[in-house]
Amino acid sequence: MIPGTNPDLTQVFKVLTHPARIAILNILRDGEHCVCHMEAHLGFRQSYISQQLTVLREAGMITDRRDGWNIFYRVVNPHIYAVLDAAQALTGQAPRPFPKPEVNCTCPHCSAKTS
Repeated sequence: MIPGTNPDLTQVFKVLTHPARIAILNILRDGEHCVCHMEAHLGFRQSYISQQLTVLREAGMITDRRDGWNIFYRVVNPHIYAVLDAAQALTGQAPRPFPKPEVNCTCPHCSAKTS
């Protein structure tokens, strides 16, 4: 190990090196969401999003809960947003937008918000 480094801190930054993971965390800023919601908003395939969610979960950044057929994800510690916001301020760049397809999420959680 390099003197003065913390493996947990290094892991946080390693996990944040992927733009899809940052996008997922940004979606979760306003609360929990399901994979179908992320799929509709990010335009990625469900399997790709699930891979990124696994990395975030294994790093302890997100957790999930099952509700029937749906699994909802949420951020464990909202302090991660201070890190993301600081990085954004440091670079002077807004988060890279992903194309938002014209697809509505039809899961029960999202459908309840539009009803």
